[in-house]
Order: sequence, then C-alpha cells, then structure tokens
Amino acid sequence: MYRLKYHGPLGDHDAEMVVKVAYQAPAKKQFTVISQSGSKFINDRIFKKLLEGEQEAFRLENQEATALNTDNYAFELKGYEETSEGARYILSVLPRSKNKFLYRGKVWVDAVDFAIVRIVAEPAKSPSFWIKKSMIEQTYVKVDSFWLPAGSRTETVVRLSGLAVLSIEYRDYKIVEADPLMALDSTVAAKPALDQLDAPDKP
Repeated sequence: MYRLKYHGPLGDHDAEMVVKVAYQAPAKKQFTVISQSGSKFINDRIFKKLLEGEQEAFRLENQEATALNTDNYAFELKGYEETSEGARYILSVLPRSKNKFLYRGKVWVDAVDFAIVRIVAEPAKSPSFWIKKSMIEQTYVKVDSFWLPAGSRTETVVRLSGLAVLSIEYRDYKIVEADPLMALDSTVAAKPALDQLDAPDKP
C-alpha cells in the first residue's frame, strides 16, 4: 500500500494506492493496481513513476550495479546492539558511485542470518533538481526463510514548495515454490563486508 501526503504552499494533498505485486526470481516483477483514492495527480504521475522505478531497479543489470556489496559500497562497522528481536550489527555505507539507486547512511544487519533488517539513508544522487533532500527508512521482516520488505518511509523536502511524506506498507506475503538456497543467497548480501571487519566487543 502506497500513501503520500504533501504539505506546502501549493496546499495539502494526499493519495493512496493499493497494489498487488507478483515477483518471480531473478528479475520479473509485475504490479497490478487494486484501488486508488485521493489526488489524481499523485496517483497518475507520482505513484506511476514509483512503480516504473521499482521495475527498472529489478532489471538484472541494475541488481548487479546496486547490490549491497563491496563493489558498490564502502562499509564501516559502527556498532553492535541487542534487541528484543535479536542481535544486530550496525554498518555505515558509502556508495562508490552516484548511481540513482544507491544510498548513503546506515544499515542494521541480523547477527544470525546476516540479512538487512533496517536501513536509514539518503539517495547517493538526487533524482530531480526539485528535490532538496530525501531521508529514507526501510524495515524488513522474516517470512519463512526469506527477509522481505515490511515498510518504508521517505520524507522529501521539495525545493521552494513544501514537504512530501511517502509511506509504503508491505503485507499479505504468499511464497510459492520457494527455493531455500535462493532465499539464503538473497539475505546474506552484507556478510562479505562483515567478514572483513572486526566486530566490537559484545556486552
């Protein structure tokens, strides 16, 4: 479910779109719009661009260029924390290029599965002159053997014209004919970086 709220000199606007997503590894993602409400401009122009961007990011060539690995990022281990949901490593990540799908910020990595569980970052490259600043927070949840997106929130300061807040909620996952090995491969993206770093002393 996509929700966007805008507040600024152009007034207050909001919209919501419910989308069904079918994903087939390694690079097929299909979107079906179930319902939409609110601002027609947001639904037709902004949400449509978001869906197109997600499809573009899932192309094999883009997956390789944006994978969370040492080819695309410089990593630094910042800490280790215990939570009610398990232990986490905290890494800072700096992109090695200004690819529009890369980001700079921090990632939290599950200490058992070496899967990304949280990201707080900003894009490596602004997607538009009109966007002054964007901050993104993404969370992930374990479903069967897979770590999958749970939610995303992006606050964007629009140059000269206000603040836009985009939230995405992922739910009702159905995994069909899943390959456990493929699931494992998809969740250990951060492990090579961790293997090259000395973990801080655990409490």
